[in-house]
Amino acid sequence: MSTQRIIFVGGFLGAGKTTLMFETAKRLTAKGKRVGLITNDQAPELVDTAFLRTTGSAVTEVSGSCFCCNFPGLVGAIEKLSADAQTEVILAEPVGSCTDLSATIIQPLKDKKGGDVSLAPFSVLADPKRLQGILDGNSAGLHDSSAYIFRKQLEEADFILLTKADTLDEATLSALGIRLASAYPEAEVFVVSAKSGAGLDAWLDAVMTRTGAGTHLCAEVDYDVYAEGEAVLGWLNATYKLTSAQAVDWKAFAENLLDALSRAFDAMPAAVGHVKLAITSGTSLVTANLVGTRETLEVHGDAVNGTDATLTLNARAQMTPEQLEAIVREQMAKACGEAITAQTVAWRCLSPGYPNPTYRYGKVVSE
Repeated sequence: MSTQRIIFVGGFLGAGKTTLMFETAKRLTAKGKRVGLITNDQAPELVDTAFLRTTGSAVTEVSGSCFCCNFPGLVGAIEKLSADAQTEVILAEPVGSCTDLSATIIQPLKDKKGGDVSLAPFSVLADPKRLQGILDGNSAGLHDSSAYIFRKQLEEADFILLTKADTLDEATLSALGIRLASAYPEAEVFVVSAKSGAGLDAWLDAVMTRTGAGTHLCAEVDYDVYAEGEAVLGWLNATYKLTSAQAVDWKAFAENLLDALSRAFDAMPAAVGHVKLAITSGTSLVTANLVGTRETLEVHGDAVNGTDATLTLNARAQMTPEQLEAIVREQMAKACGEAITAQTVAWRCLSPGYPNPTYRYGKVVSE
């Protein structure tokens, strides 16, 4: 395996990791780099994988387990991209509810694959709205154990990216950045917006040129709290084949479905890690996402009309898998009504198991 640059992009659910990877891949490709992308989840059928394939980069998926609990799967994905696509740069997105990654991913890679790969400083993204609550000492609308994971992710970062800079005014961003740097002094803070491009070039230059990956580990991680923080989330990945006798506006369908789901979650109320969906019809793609209450709903893509489509839905919400399954099935049936037939192609609904890393290093490995 030839030496290649690997950039891990971590952060809690809804932080904007996939959007950042999408924009980064486009920028690197424009500079003539051969780019590979690795997605990761507890189950297959990922919206992120479908979305990132539109970059034109090689994409592979490690599903069924997180990177830390399936280290051989991660290494296999890196080797596959190197062999099949001769990648020079790989962007890898760990599961959003995982932490302790410096000890379980970065250090093992330095130790076992240091001659084959060049690791960038570990970047962790933080959504500014949730971050404000975390810095205030509350749970930011999350379960206390999920908020614990959020804090531990920031604690182990080499770089912390304050994302979605376009959603806040300059004064608020500046104050939040100062608070963040004070709370986590071992990390360098970047303020970025994948949507506007602000700050991306500075961060990209840093991760492409600097050394110092995994320069420190989390302080002691309570794996019982960590496990609870994941287990309180219902985890659903589903794919449907949609058909209709008459043309359907699939962008409107996506927005209506996600709006109905958000209203159902808000009514419980249930904290949302993220809900993502992708609808493909022919060569067209519509995506939609939710990272909290209904006000966070966003829909992307051009209007798409057709009689056939494939819908992939990923939902992470604070409820039992049974509750999540019931809500999704109910709202999907209502969205389709009598005009649209929805055939279930794939369905996985679960609660993540206890984290059991393949390796866990107790010290920083020299580069």
